[in-house]
Amino acid sequence: MSNPTDAALALIETHLRGNEAARVQWNAAAPIRAAVLVELDELATGPAAQIALLLHEAMLAGCTLEAGELAAHGSEVLDLIEGQRAAEKVWSLYSVRAGTGAAEGLRRLLLAIIRDLRVVFILLAKQLVRMRAAADLAEEDRRAMARLTADIHAPLANRLGIWQLKWELEDLAFRHLQPETYRRIADLLDERRGDRETWIVQARSELQAALDEAGIKAEIAGRPKHISSIWRKMQKKGLDFSDLYDIRALRVLVADVPACYAALGVVHSLWPFVSGEFDDYIASPKGNNYQSLHTAVIGPQGRTLEVQIRSHDMHAYAELGFAAHWRYKEGGGGDASFERKIAWMRQLLEGRDEQDDDSALLAGFRTDVIEDRVYLLTPKGQVLDLPKGATVLDFAYLVHTDVGHRCRGAKVNGRIVPLTFQPDSGDRIEILTGKTATPRRDWLSAHHGFLHTARARNKVRNWFRQADREINIAAGRGVLERELKRLALHNIELDSLPARFQLRSVDELFEAIALGDVTSTQIARSLHDGGSADDTANARPTPTRALAPAKDALVIEGIGNLLSVLARCCQPLPGDAVTGFITRGRGVSVHRADCRQLQRLRNLDPDRIIEVEWGGGRQRAYEVNVLVRGYDRKGLHKDVSNVIAAANVNVLAVDAKVDPARNEVRMIYVLRVADFGQLSALLGQLHAVPNVIEAQRQA
Repeated sequence: MSNPTDAALALIETHLRGNEAARVQWNAAAPIRAAVLVELDELATGPAAQIALLLHEAMLAGCTLEAGELAAHGSEVLDLIEGQRAAEKVWSLYSVRAGTGAAEGLRRLLLAIIRDLRVVFILLAKQLVRMRAAADLAEEDRRAMARLTADIHAPLANRLGIWQLKWELEDLAFRHLQPETYRRIADLLDERRGDRETWIVQARSELQAALDEAGIKAEIAGRPKHISSIWRKMQKKGLDFSDLYDIRALRVLVADVPACYAALGVVHSLWPFVSGEFDDYIASPKGNNYQSLHTAVIGPQGRTLEVQIRSHDMHAYAELGFAAHWRYKEGGGGDASFERKIAWMRQLLEGRDEQDDDSALLAGFRTDVIEDRVYLLTPKGQVLDLPKGATVLDFAYLVHTDVGHRCRGAKVNGRIVPLTFQPDSGDRIEILTGKTATPRRDWLSAHHGFLHTARARNKVRNWFRQADREINIAAGRGVLERELKRLALHNIELDSLPARFQLRSVDELFEAIALGDVTSTQIARSLHDGGSADDTANARPTPTRALAPAKDALVIEGIGNLLSVLARCCQPLPGDAVTGFITRGRGVSVHRADCRQLQRLRNLDPDRIIEVEWGGGRQRAYEVNVLVRGYDRKGLHKDVSNVIAAANVNVLAVDAKVDPARNEVRMIYVLRVADFGQLSALLGQLHAVPNVIEAQRQA
């Protein structure tokens, strides 16, 4: 059977013919490339990773490979190539941001934009081989590569638990970043190597004899101590080199877990142990599932000795991490247990701090994963993250409150977008600002879609709260008057409305509307549920279908009368879309449908989520005439119809007329809506359609 990489090499050779510059680069990189392929083979990443490495290196050398030629090698290879391309972008960002503490953000960005974690193994193997040859580079280039390795590659290898790569990457980076310290420690190790090796042979022989006598089959070897870890321990504990007890170390490999503890008993009976220097990582594995027994003892001649005891399987994992079991079936389906491992790997890779303990890692796994996030770039390359679904206006407020207040527009990857645009991971965002802070009140309206995060909305609310109260009252009165006009409601008695929102006066209601604490949709639904006086007969649309009206303020589907409480986290008000969560002992907790706490509860226990709605005859349908007026353009009617369809509103009839002299179109829709709240939200969405001048209900 031919080597799976042969087809890729044949394709590359075809493109190299006649392209002398590409051939020179390709041949020059041959030693590095061959060494990387060996590393990938040891990591057992499979042929797809090797093919992707070859094709990507060929493109870097100058080969122009067509999309169809790449696709012929399969979707896995395409994802691996794209991941390497994405990594190159991250490296370029790092060169801009070096020394500013942005490494963690770049690690998270890298993982957010790659779709196959084998890319990480390719990156680690390539960097390891390059670092081995870094001595031939100029000092500036050598130090830059070492810094990148220390900040990005070594932490990724640590999170994966690929110790054989982690230690070598750290030592190589340390060697070039602190050459004098590296040489001093290396010289100390060399000076005492003969004596230490003789002593290790003696200790090993004594322990081997004791284990054989106990009937425990074991392999014992001296454990190499890495210079970077020696230096970190000296710095952390304030010790001199001569005071480190684990310069001398043995590693014991046995068959299984019972044999590990049996061997530990032999070690402690042979030599006295050092108090406080025992760690059981078998009973309590590290956050990355590393397992081993670590102990320190007073060995021959009264010298301290570290002993690590683990099974052969544990040792394979400790050396290669998940790569020890990394197997992909070419052309086969996905394995569920394997996919779970990959998902967990991603959580480890996304750890925030290299010093995280086990509990912190588990807490991150249980909470941070609930909400997907996007990783975005500022023009200077800084990485900022937001919840998925956030807009460029949310991004502006994340950069700085004043930037959000002065935001007038945004560019994503150089292209101007609306403030409601939702960027994806890896997008570069430039916020366009004005000289003065002038937030708009419609930014607070949920159905307009300007802001997704509560943090940004609170910043806008606080800005308006600091404005003059009279201005807020006037602004709120104007918003309400426009809403009543849009809904064609007249002679409305407002005195009863404040109490429904737990406010004391109409002025407080106006102020709450101006600040976004009460929305026009809530007002509309409140008027629908409790229309007053002269408006009762004429304000409501004509009912065309009525279901059994609810008797209670809240209707809980499928359960009947059950204790319910309004959640304090989001404080739902009449007119809000709501959902219930069955608590233990307090009945049903009622949340706004967009409540973030509700989303967390849904992820933790979806079976306890139930349907809830406001009572008072909400289950009805009404006919209403809606006027939409705008400047005529191609596709306007289609855009308006799409908005209506997306709002889940039925169209009963439509009449459209165009005035050529004024280039205006007048469309009257006969719609079936549930209540004024649904109508209010729809009118707001229609008014946001480009070229629409007016959208309101016809009386």
